Amino acid sequence: MDTLLTADLAAKAPRFRRRSSTFVDAIHDLPEKESMAPAQLYSTESGRLFHSGRIMIATVGLPARGKTHTSVALARYLRWLGVKTRIFHLGDYRRATVGPGNEVPADYFFTNASASSVILRNKILKRCREDIYHFLDSENGQIAIYDAVNPLSAGRKQLAREFAKHNIQTLYIESQCTDEKIIEENVRNVKISSPDYRGWTDADAVADYLKRINARIPHFETMEEPELHYVKMINAGERLVVNNCAFGYLSQRIVFYLLNLHTKSRQTYFARAGTTSDQESSKVDAPLSAEGEDYARKMGDTLIKHREEERQKMIEMGGSDVSLRPLTIWTSTRRRTVETSHYLASKGYRVRQRSQMSQLNPGVCERMSERRIRAEYPQEVAKHEADPYHHRYPRAESYHDLAVRLEPIILELEREQNDLLIIAHESVLRVLYGYLMACSATDIPNLEFPRDEIIEIIPASYNNEAKRIHIPDLPPRMIAGSPEGLKIPVPPSGAVTPFSGVGTPSGSVTPLTEHVSIPLRRVTSNPGS
Repeated sequence: MDTLLTADLAAKAPRFRRRSSTFVDAIHDLPEKESMAPAQLYSTESGRLFHSGRIMIATVGLPARGKTHTSVALARYLRWLGVKTRIFHLGDYRRATVGPGNEVPADYFFTNASASSVILRNKILKRCREDIYHFLDSENGQIAIYDAVNPLSAGRKQLAREFAKHNIQTLYIESQCTDEKIIEENVRNVKISSPDYRGWTDADAVADYLKRINARIPHFETMEEPELHYVKMINAGERLVVNNCAFGYLSQRIVFYLLNLHTKSRQTYFARAGTTSDQESSKVDAPLSAEGEDYARKMGDTLIKHREEERQKMIEMGGSDVSLRPLTIWTSTRRRTVETSHYLASKGYRVRQRSQMSQLNPGVCERMSERRIRAEYPQEVAKHEADPYHHRYPRAESYHDLAVRLEPIILELEREQNDLLIIAHESVLRVLYGYLMACSATDIPNLEFPRDEIIEIIPASYNNEAKRIHIPDLPPRMIAGSPEGLKIPVPPSGAVTPFSGVGTPSGSVTPLTEHVSIPLRRVTSNPGS
């Protein structure tokens, strides 16, 4: 869902999609069709959930305080639940209106701007608000997130009155920051991810952004209006102030999510568990095989080496010479995932076991071949081919069931401030990756995680990106995305999925640590892998 679509620049591109593969965050994508969200419990004719009306969420705060990060993170969570949400970045409208390669007037960001700059700002603001109304009134939208500075109390009051005339509740989220280290990190992240600074040198981008911040500071008014609904996040979630936000279940759910959110940067890594002597069973809690123990050592060494290399790169780019952020490891309670973490635990890393991260239950399909499943359950196979995400085989779980089960893990993932390595079954990694990269329910069952790769999620304020890290010297039989057996989803004979996946097609070689787009591939995924 991209606000650029409404600007003249993209007026002739109604099918525009920012994403080229599941390695690029889809939080700003335009959906090709309406469909159930990964953790959506039910649908309605209007498209609105929880007996809640329409809400306009407006951000408040100086630049580099985490407003865009909060907007994107909140939209990610709400869309995961099925709440029809769209982000309206005012900066997108500015870039689209000015056009590619053109600069805004020099005084555009200053309060005492020239008349021509004020007219341009009002034109951009009018277009953005018209699109918010259109989304909420004509597209059955439920939550519009208006990402802008909104610095003045009078302007915020006027905005709330304007939307109230259309029976739309207004909730403000202020990002306030007094910690200089957080501001410095936010400036660096914006410099890296913001479309404003593509092609800029690091020094020029930082200098320009700090100039914007200094222009706003003398004229900014923090939120103190008792009649308005607002949440004030102080120092990236260290403290929250909530005022007058009890106007429905959805508003309370938003506040609850913000209580779990922080905007400090940290990396998330996904890795498969090592192999066991009984790979085909989800019921037998088998220990790691000798190959599995060797994999655990190689995976741990590869991750440790990669983190140190990334720290050195940051120093070379002008970052401060600080120690690495602590790394926490999450596993399920299954023996194979716990034993895969033992090598890193022996080096002093903290390991936590999470019972909710158990693999998808295959039910009656346990240990059954695809041929036998098709013979004994032809109707179930047909249902599965029609909807591989929501369908469940007899006495089994669907991916939707797994996504609902993992919601507490998702909230704790948002709370985690250390770097995080998640060692889990492939089905769990699919769902958690799907959340962080805003994959659709159609994408998730097709994601693939070969054992010779660690997947790194690189967070940024505007969108996340994924990188794969090659684990060298593993035997070829361990590298396949999944062992042979039951295929979920079960494709028609000879079918190729239309979705690029996370990982490498069987038999190919993964280059060492790179951003990638994956070509079409056959799905060979087993719930017991």
